[in-house]
Amino acid sequence: MAVRQPRSPRPPHRFDVFIAVGGLLGGLLLVAIGLGTRPADDPIVLLDGSRPVLVPLGVMAGCEVLRRIAPRAALLTGTAAIVLDTLTQGNLFTVLMYTDVMYAAVLYGPLASARRIQWITGLLTVAGTLVPFALWRVPEALLIGVVVGIVAYAPAATGWIVRDHRDAAEAARLRAEQTALLAELDRAQAVTSERARMARELHDMVANHLSAIAIHSTAALSIDDPDTSRQALSVIRENSVEGLAEMRRLIGILREGSEDHEPAAAPTLDGLEALVDGARANGLDVTLDAEHGPVPAPVELAAYRIVQESLTNALKHARPGRVTVALVRRDGVLDVRVRSPYGRRDEPRAPGSGAGLVGMRERAALLDGTFDAGPDDSCWTVRATFPLVEGEPA
Repeated sequence: MAVRQPRSPRPPHRFDVFIAVGGLLGGLLLVAIGLGTRPADDPIVLLDGSRPVLVPLGVMAGCEVLRRIAPRAALLTGTAAIVLDTLTQGNLFTVLMYTDVMYAAVLYGPLASARRIQWITGLLTVAGTLVPFALWRVPEALLIGVVVGIVAYAPAATGWIVRDHRDAAEAARLRAEQTALLAELDRAQAVTSERARMARELHDMVANHLSAIAIHSTAALSIDDPDTSRQALSVIRENSVEGLAEMRRLIGILREGSEDHEPAAAPTLDGLEALVDGARANGLDVTLDAEHGPVPAPVELAAYRIVQESLTNALKHARPGRVTVALVRRDGVLDVRVRSPYGRRDEPRAPGSGAGLVGMRERAALLDGTFDAGPDDSCWTVRATFPLVEGEPA
């Protein structure tokens, strides 16, 4: 069992020490000039003379030192000291320091104690007003309640008001910190999502060109024919230029604060014909059947990227044969299908494993669509469906 180490006592606050020293010196000055709050012949003065006044004065100065580090103990001790002070000729600085101790007990003490002090001082004020008046039946008796209210209830009420404002300011500061933290988390999440999106864009747009370059460079190296090599080099150059253009555009988007690039329009389904022509130039036998009509822009971009990635995978992995691309819109759903020959392939293929399936599935899921890919009747079929909301702007 671990032994609990005793907590080292906190040193008194410097400001509290200044208050204690100032109050003590002020009280000693009043004692030196013989100025008290009551004359020696007052009926409640049981200890006349200057020396008895010094005891509650010194005790109250010690309570001021503890006003912040032990507010409840300081209040209890200070209350005993102020009672003792009422039996002497009294000292104004003892009373002033007691009001400060009362204020500090409410401000720095526990919340439950602060509430109890409010009730107790309020009841004492009421009792100090009504009881003397009921006993003596003179208006001057009401002044006792006024004095009790000034010495006890007013400092406690002031401490409660200051404490309430302090707690409200602390709560506002915590809310501001939480808001800033949530904003930072949202920003980090947005940056992560944007990086993932840019990674998919990079894979979808550049992988097609790099795959074509790899295939045609392999063919040029394996076939010793000048015409074939010349044709392959022409295709390699074309795809290299297009790939570099896409890379330059993506780098311009990622560069923060850059103004040397123009915003590029997102690809749409109207560009499928050009995409298919590029696949044919790279050696694929592709047919396109698109009957989709106007669709929302997010669906257009996702469908275009899925077709682009499917043609890239067909270029890298499919055996020779016809690749079909079909887009059909029916019953409020856009159906995208790409079928390519599936099976053993003897020709050189580009490196890679077709890992773009994950990105295609994510694109469909983000739009509440479905995605499926796999072999089907000697073909590799990629199918994605996207729900279309009626009346949604295209």
